[in-house]
Amino acid sequence: MPDLAANRATLGRRLLAEFLGTGLLVAVVIGSGIAAQRLSPTDTGLQLLQNSTTTMFGLGVLILLFGPVSGAHFNPVVSAVDWLLGRRHGTGLSGADALAYSTAQVVGGIGGAVLANIMFELPAMQLSGHARTGLPLWIGEVVATAGLIAVIVALARTGRAPASAVAVAAWIGAAYWFTSSTSFANPAVTIARMFSDTFAGISPASTPMFVLAQVVGAALGTALIVTLYPDASRATNTIVVAHGTQPAHAAETDTR
Repeated sequence: MPDLAANRATLGRRLLAEFLGTGLLVAVVIGSGIAAQRLSPTDTGLQLLQNSTTTMFGLGVLILLFGPVSGAHFNPVVSAVDWLLGRRHGTGLSGADALAYSTAQVVGGIGGAVLANIMFELPAMQLSGHARTGLPLWIGEVVATAGLIAVIVALARTGRAPASAVAVAAWIGAAYWFTSSTSFANPAVTIARMFSDTFAGISPASTPMFVLAQVVGAALGTALIVTLYPDASRATNTIVVAHGTQPAHAAETDTR
């Protein structure tokens, strides 16, 4: 019974980390988008530069802050891949934990959108009118999400998970620019951005196809990484970074 209580307490801390981390990530994305729109109202390119740079730095810091507690997934497709890869060998998240992670991420993300709105003296709850639709944008989301999953799992599998704060942030920052969709790559963040009628928002009507594209991208990224690293399931306890009560030396993996 003490072990069960300890596991529940540990899960509670992990869910809190995922809730806060995703919420703060959304606040960074939306807050910097609002600031960029106000600072550079006639220059969309400059707005994107301000938004992407802030998001890249903010994401890196949040991974460093919350990663040792929960792994810093901040993303339902990352949690789903963690469960999918680990289920055969009993590693990574359980199905129930993955669902709990995803719930915490979505709720936290919506809270982050509300926080950003309040900080910039906007209505706390609003719906975006920013339509983002069309095959090119959906393909952009597939590419951004597939690359994100591949980067995360490859680093974990090859014992380089500590580099995730830099590498994951760098991928998202770069994908802002080379994908047509500006790289949402995250269903929780996408849902949360519906509640910002600003430069960073996405309309509710556009959201389902973005989320579907992200799921497809996650599946493709997983297929790619399993092809490159057939034993990738060994690394699920270090996605995105080693976390929980696992000793630091236990996170090291064979790079062969």
